[in-house]
Formats: sequence, structure tokens, C-alpha cells
Amino acid sequence: MASGFFDRRSKGKAEMSFVDHLEELRWHIVRSVVAILILAVIIFFYHDWVFDNIIAGPINPNFVSYKALCDFSNWLHLGNSLCLQPINVTMQTTTFGGQFFSTFSIAFVGGFIGAFPYIFWEFWRFVKPALKPNELKNTRFIIVFVSFFFFLGAAFGYFILGPFTFNFLATFQISSLNMVQTRPTINDYLDNLTNLILGCGIAFELPVLAFALTKIGLITPSFLRRSRKYAIVVILIVAAIITPSPDWISQTIVFLPLFGLYELGVFVSARVYKEEQKKEQEEEWS
Repeated sequence: MASGFFDRRSKGKAEMSFVDHLEELRWHIVRSVVAILILAVIIFFYHDWVFDNIIAGPINPNFVSYKALCDFSNWLHLGNSLCLQPINVTMQTTTFGGQFFSTFSIAFVGGFIGAFPYIFWEFWRFVKPALKPNELKNTRFIIVFVSFFFFLGAAFGYFILGPFTFNFLATFQISSLNMVQTRPTINDYLDNLTNLILGCGIAFELPVLAFALTKIGLITPSFLRRSRKYAIVVILIVAAIITPSPDWISQTIVFLPLFGLYELGVFVSARVYKEEQKKEQEEEWS
């Protein structure tokens, strides 16, 4: 499979050896790493502002999402149903270098997120010569779409899932006697926040993934429609787990974007499948 991919790349360029392809790939990776490092250095230099205003946002009682949800709840005449209770979290580190190395983690993860469009562009530049002219035609604006859905998912994880998740986990009590107090480490908080942001960023690539998988014939819109009932159950379970309380309003807020994303994937798959069927018919007639 790898040799076939490199063969197709060579057809779009002057003939290149396997080592030449690897050398070119290495430079794409190097440039991507440099982009991450540049942003990481900037973030590291302003680490105190980044932590206070961005990283600690979901656990800050004054976070914009808390006010927005409350205002939205009042606008719907639901009272304070969507208002999250302020939480008081004091994080800790168990090593002398804990805060220093946590700053490195913040810098590199932030650098990767910020440089994502460029990283994907470098990847696209490497893959592009292996595609046929008709395949290239169907991938116009792919960098824009991939970046858009990634940042949309990252924003959803940061502004919506983050506050819901940390509010629930910080206030959950295993015992009514208050014998156990939640005192998370900074690493634990950063790991959870990173998983939410990157996880949602990747999950929101579903429409792009539906496009690609339908294009190569691995899935069809009918398959996605048949799987809708199972998808609804999975999304409901996820919404029930991450919402701070078992009320239907908060669960609906989480459920709707995820289900909408699945439906968008079905729509994209149907459009692509229809186009592919039309092309096959034209080829048969010709």
C-alpha cells in the first residue's frame, strides 16, 4: 500500500525514489514542528496570562459560558435551570517542578491547536501529488473545512463540555458525610481539558470523515440512516454522563450539537453517494 501511494506521488512530480519521498516527508514534519515550537514559545512567554484567562476559564465562576447559559435560560423563561453553580477549585502540584513542566504542556498543546491548519496544510501538500485530477477536484477547500470543524469542536469542548464536566466532577460527592474533598492536581486538570478540546476537535471531523469514507465506498448514507437509532442511544448516554445534573434541559444542550453533527454526516454522505452513482452511470453510457 505504501509503495503504491509513493508511486502515485511520483506520477505527479519528477520520478522520485522511496528515500526521496521519505526526505520530503521529513521536511513537511520538520516545518510542522517548527510552527508548533514558534507558537509554543509565544504561549510559554505569556504563560501566566494564558493560564489565568484561557486554561482556568472552565473552572472560573466568571467564565463567559456560565453567564451565557444563565442568560439563555432566562430568555427561554426557564429560570435558573441552565445556570451552573459556581465552583471553588484549588489545584495542587506534588513536585517542585510541577508548575514549570505543566507550563511546557500548556505551551505545546496550545501550539499544536493553534498550528493545526498549517500542520494539515503540510500533510495535504505531501498527499496531494498522489491524487488523481478528479480526486483533486472533489477536495477543494478541504483545508478550510477540516480546520473549521476542528476549531468548532475544540470550541464546543472548551466552552460547553468543559464547564459542564468540571462543574459536575468538582461537586460530585461519593459520601454524604463530606469525608472526601476534591483537590485535583494541575496535571489532572490539564489532561482532562486537553482530552475534551482535542477529543471534540477530532469528533467534529465526522462530516469530513463521512465524505472521505463515502468517496472510497466504505460507507453509504443508507448505512448511516440504519445506524441512526444506535447513534442516538450512544449520544444520549454521552450527554447524560457529562451533564452536571440529570435534568433533560442540560442533557438536550449537549445532545443537540452531537446529533446535528451526525445528521450533517448523513447529509454529506448522501450528496457524495449521489454524485458517485451519477458518475458510474455516465461511465457505463459512454
